[in-house]
Amino acid sequence: MSMPAVSKHLRVLERAGLIVQRRDAQWRRCRINAGPLKEVSDWTERYRQVWEERLDRLDEYVQQLKTKEKRTHGRKQHSK
Repeated sequence: MSMPAVSKHLRVLERAGLIVQRRDAQWRRCRINAGPLKEVSDWTERYRQVWEERLDRLDEYVQQLKTKEKRTHGRKQHSK
């Protein structure tokens, strides 16, 4: 990865509030700011159970469709 690409990524992280940069002579020191990541983690954890339940119900529905499709294809179709 090129230095300009690294600098660009660091600027994006800094604008997002995920890191804090400071200059020390020619060096740029970065420190992670975990607060926003904790907020995202807390938010996603609240919805994790809801999404797991919804995905479980979707899986059950898909399994029912597959079972129904197998039964339908197992019968001979009579044309009129």
